[in-house]
Parts: sequence; structure tokens; C-alpha cells
Amino acid sequence: MAESADKPGTGRHAKPIRSILVTQPKPANDVSPYFSIAEKYGIKVDFREFIEVQPVSYKDFRREKINILEYTAVIFTSRNAVDHFFRICQEAKLEMPAEMKYFCISEQTANYLQKYIVLRKRKLFVGERTAADLFDVIKKHKGEKFLYPCSDIRKDDLPVFMRANNLKFSEAVIYRTVAADLSDLSDVKYDILAFFSPSGISSLFINFPDFTQDGTRIAAFGPTTAKAVIDAGLILDIEAPMPNAPSMTGAIEAYIRRHQAPDVGKAEPASDKQNA
Repeated sequence: MAESADKPGTGRHAKPIRSILVTQPKPANDVSPYFSIAEKYGIKVDFREFIEVQPVSYKDFRREKINILEYTAVIFTSRNAVDHFFRICQEAKLEMPAEMKYFCISEQTANYLQKYIVLRKRKLFVGERTAADLFDVIKKHKGEKFLYPCSDIRKDDLPVFMRANNLKFSEAVIYRTVAADLSDLSDVKYDILAFFSPSGISSLFINFPDFTQDGTRIAAFGPTTAKAVIDAGLILDIEAPMPNAPSMTGAIEAYIRRHQAPDVGKAEPASDKQNA
């Protein structure tokens, strides 16, 4: 759980929030809730990826001895998985059969598939937000043989679910997640550091082994990221998703309003349609 012992605006929470580093790519447009927070509270918001994705070569993929066309369904849990799956297909000169079924973790991921296939001609099944939301959908298709394209670093929930329900599936590691080179950053002395995966926490200490938190507030999205923060000996100040703040931006704004902006109107925290 996030640190909550101090009263609003006291102790470690008393230091004004003037800067935030979001450990993700900068949004492609200007409608992101992060920019709304920056403008509303006069806060500097920077973006920098702490992890990067490296493709698994087709030669290395072949060593896994996976024949994609032997499967009747593919599970996608991220855009990276979509990109690298179809990269492998292109290099293998494979065309997906019209009867192939696609199970996507969210509408966002499902819509991204349109970059590679015509959705109206395919069989598509979508969860609401997380892998757990997709479980009930998958259960209704026990006769399928599932392929799960993923990174070398991935959550255990989906494979555990598939095995527990005796579903036919294989994992295919098609990309790797590694720490980004942050040597061009002089430091990470921001008032808030926002993390979205355990890999981001690992990257922090790989790049800045002498990092000390001091008054920096740490924000984490998802329970595994929150656990990584605590396991690293850091104080978790902001946690998302929460019932009153399902997005990272919502959680950050709720924190700002609670500890530093009690006089801000009755505006609702910013929402984030991209789980960020």
C-alpha cells in the first residue's frame, strides 16, 4: 500500500510538487491528461522510457520450434506483442488464415490490430482492461489451441490460468525487455517518479546505482510494480489503479489535491484512457 502515515501536507508530503518524470514515451498528441496536470498546477512533466524492447530474431524464434499455423487462436496483451508477432510472420512469409481467432487484453490493443489485419473479417474477442478480464472469455473457447506471444519478462497470471484450466497453449518469446541507457540524464531528482513495471524499477538502479529517494515521491501502476518499489527499499507514495483513481494521472492528481492543493475547486482527477 502507498505511504499514508503523514497527514496531508505534512512530513515528507509537505515538499511542493514542481516536477514529474513519467517513465514512458511522450504522448503522441497534446490531449494527454499529463499535460492537463502540468497546466492546471504549473508542474513540469517530462517523459523518458526506462525500458526498451529488443526484437527476438527470426533465427532465434525458429529455435523455439513453434509452428504458428498449428494454432487456432492468438492472445495479445500489448502493442509490442502485436508488432513483433506480425514481424515474425512477415519474416516467415506467413499469412494469417481468415479463421484465426484473436483474444486481446483491451479495446486499445484490439484496435491496434487494424495496423496488420482487417478486423471485420476476423474473429476478435476483447477483455476490458487486464488479463484477468479476459479469462472468462477464454474459458468459453476451450477447444482452441492458443499461442501467447510475449516478452522474456511477463506476468505469470495468464500462463497460470491457462495451465489451471487445462487449456492448450504455448508461449512464444518474440521480444526482450531490457533497461534503457539513461546515461544522458544528469540525475532523476524529480518530485515524482512514475513507474509502470518492475522492469522500470530495475532500470532505475541499473542506471543510477546510488539513487536515494529522499523527498522524491514514487508512483506505481499495478500491484507487481508496487511490490517492486517496496522490495527495492523505496517508499511507495502513490498507487494506481485505485477505486477513486483508476489511472496513473488520476492517482497523481488525487495526491496533489490531497497534500498540496486543498483549495483547488471540485474538479475530478484527470482520467487516462491509456492506462497511464
